[in-house]
Amino acid sequence: MSKGTLFDKVWDLHTVGTLPSGLTQLFIGLHLIHEVTSPQAFAMLRERGLKVLFPERTVATVDHIVPTENQARPFADSLAEEMIQALENNCQENNITFYNIGSGSQGIVHVIAPELGLTQPGMTIACGDSHTSSHGAFGAIAFGIGTSQVRDVLASQTLALSKLKVRKIEVNGTLNPGVYAKDVILHIIRTLGVKGGVGYGYEFAGTTFEQMNMEERMTVCNMAIEGGARCGYVNPDRVTYDYLKGRDFAPKDADWDKALAWWDSIKSDADAQYDDVVVFDAAEISPTVTWGITPGQGIGVNQSVPQPEELLEEDRFIAEEAYRYMDLYPGQPIKGTKIDVCFIGSCTNGRITDLREAAKIAKGRHVAEGIKAFVVPGSERVKEEAEAEGLDKIFQEAGFEWREPGCSMCLAMNPDKLQGRQISASSSNRNFKGRQGSSSGRTLLMSPAMVATAAIKGEVSDVRELL
Repeated sequence: MSKGTLFDKVWDLHTVGTLPSGLTQLFIGLHLIHEVTSPQAFAMLRERGLKVLFPERTVATVDHIVPTENQARPFADSLAEEMIQALENNCQENNITFYNIGSGSQGIVHVIAPELGLTQPGMTIACGDSHTSSHGAFGAIAFGIGTSQVRDVLASQTLALSKLKVRKIEVNGTLNPGVYAKDVILHIIRTLGVKGGVGYGYEFAGTTFEQMNMEERMTVCNMAIEGGARCGYVNPDRVTYDYLKGRDFAPKDADWDKALAWWDSIKSDADAQYDDVVVFDAAEISPTVTWGITPGQGIGVNQSVPQPEELLEEDRFIAEEAYRYMDLYPGQPIKGTKIDVCFIGSCTNGRITDLREAAKIAKGRHVAEGIKAFVVPGSERVKEEAEAEGLDKIFQEAGFEWREPGCSMCLAMNPDKLQGRQISASSSNRNFKGRQGSSSGRTLLMSPAMVATAAIKGEVSDVRELL
């Protein structure tokens, strides 16, 4: 078993006890909630006559169901309106901080917690959303949980969990131009598989991650879950501390110095033991596009859809299903695939640095005829910052729609949906069947800059040709 890793240290520090089942009862330092997975959890508490134990450790926002075109209340979708009202009432009844629309800090839950400084090294974090692993970029151990576990955290501030093994994923070297953090994690998942991380937490290490900014690290940790890992993290360093300093909930003055000393102490030891180590060369990673129906079905933009015999035997069944669903054939180049919709946003790639990279491609160019392209900032703060920099104007002049913050077409629990067999170039995290709102809609995952390139060209294209 692993020893001396950040995961081991944080796990041990937050262990309350061992349950009769053998599971660890783990204290959760920060609990994040939103409108989709929390209503039933609060209802379960009421049924049992229970209160929220530590309301000050829970923070709420609304993101999944909010429309990104017209956010006037009541929402046109009566179910969405019902869900936001439930969250408003539950937060008010339980004295939980809620960042609602118009607060200036509303947005996707995994975007607002880091930008507010709520997410900090050494924490345990839980949220009823798969992509809670994003927060591991700060050296936190962050878990996506189900509704019954949301109930458990509200009632006890703890979770019952099995301790994970730890795999160190080392990527070394400088990324080539046109290759981004999204390409790195898609390459890792493509290599290790969507089930490769089952039973593991992933520690992302190496010179490539050391060179990344915090938002790039969040992109990678966000999709650790897509590789089967329960969580993913990067050890905190000067990049982490510079990002956190001065944020709303970051330690101040003398507390800052104490925090720095503690954060340094929880890093993985130089002689830490891992259950597994995998090493990648950054120079071998190219702009990556998914061709199938799992995030592991990815290829370089200049490669072709794989032949069945090129795949592991256990991957061939899902590949055959993907060929049929995606209307692609083995050996077909992915470059040149026609696109209908281009979506830039999500908790994976809706932050300010993502929008800047996409704007570099959009500037002075125009969306191809017949393409619906839109940009959805990850939070009200991201939107404000982007508009202060004039990014909204760049996108609009190029023919992109500029929207209000929300999860949008990442999962389409709102009006932003694919129609029929439309095919989407998306900067989000999942390309499952029906993920973007149409039971027959198709999704190609790629970096924001690659999505912008697809919008300009009207088809899957190599961003390096426009740099």
